[in-house]
Amino acid sequence: MKQWKKWLLRLTAVAMICALVLPQSRDGLVMPASAITQAEIDAMKEDAQDLRDQQKEIQAQLEAIQADKDKALEQKVLLEKQINAIQAEIDNIQAQINNYNQLISQKEEELAQAQAEEKAQYELFCKRVRAMEEEGEVSYWTILFSSADFADLLENVMIVNEIMEYDNQVMDQLIALREQIEQDKAELETARQEQQAAKEEQVAAQDKLKTQRAQVDALITQINSQEDQLEAAEAQLKAAADAADSEIAAAERELANQIAGVVTENDFLWPLPGYYNLSSLYGGRIHPITGLPNNHTGIDIPAPAGVSILCAKSGVVTTSTYNSSYGNYVVVSHSDGSSTLYAHMSKRIAVKGQTVAQGETLGLVGTTGSSTGNHLHLEVRVNNVRQDPINCFKVALYAGGVRLN
Repeated sequence: MKQWKKWLLRLTAVAMICALVLPQSRDGLVMPASAITQAEIDAMKEDAQDLRDQQKEIQAQLEAIQADKDKALEQKVLLEKQINAIQAEIDNIQAQINNYNQLISQKEEELAQAQAEEKAQYELFCKRVRAMEEEGEVSYWTILFSSADFADLLENVMIVNEIMEYDNQVMDQLIALREQIEQDKAELETARQEQQAAKEEQVAAQDKLKTQRAQVDALITQINSQEDQLEAAEAQLKAAADAADSEIAAAERELANQIAGVVTENDFLWPLPGYYNLSSLYGGRIHPITGLPNNHTGIDIPAPAGVSILCAKSGVVTTSTYNSSYGNYVVVSHSDGSSTLYAHMSKRIAVKGQTVAQGETLGLVGTTGSSTGNHLHLEVRVNNVRQDPINCFKVALYAGGVRLN
């Protein structure tokens, strides 16, 4: 066999093997850093189950006191805790749905890539078959029998083995790609089914949330109609408010270094732009639930449920929790020694330890805790001493068109 033809065969074998190195559909694929995995979604499902277990525990407590009409305020507190857990479950499921959107998109891209690779591999296979048909007169045996000597035979055997290995690899990759396509299709369908199941769970949770909120409204009416409970309710609410004061002071000590590092503004921003009417001022008043005289520790600003509550000054969230008096509430402590409290939220967005900027959303208006209607209860403390918020927000109120006497 002529030397030039032998080298041509070797170059052809090497070229074919190089051409076989196509982008890999799985192990060799570089996935984006933000890719979502099924394991991450499964972990979120476990969190959602924990929230459902928490709801069951609260429901058991509710059932234990439902027959006792003297515990209406306690029932309201438990219902609102359950509402918080349901809302957290709804948010969790929404995050699952969003992640399923991303996972489905990833699976669709992987499927499209595998189908493109399969098409290219099939074309390569067809091209190889045509080449073998066109050069059928030169068989593997012809190459071997054309050897001039034993050394030449060994070299020709290596060339034939390389070509045969290439042919086998073409077939193996084509089979593997087709199997991968079927797997991708199955995984994509599973992700779509699980996403639909999550959507149905969310609808059920939202219906449950509406039911629980209606029960809270009914309990408010019941509490207002039971005069013999009012004194006990007043004492309970005062104890809850005192407990909140202790928690706020402890949290400020805990986060003192972080608070000191946040530069705060000179003036307060009004937390509910567009809503400037006040339903209750700072100081003495009749409590809306107990009907008894009490000292109002802040001001009440009526607004529709769900309106965003904005941070009045930059600072650090030292408290984000639920309390039977304040309901869902958030406290932001500022480096100038002041702190602002935002109560009765339907939903808390800011979390403890979070650094927040002036104007950032802390939560949504609601009527949780000792409240009979949607509003924001706003408090200001300076060096842990409550101040009349009106005096602190004069600049903000003036900017909003409110004229104070």
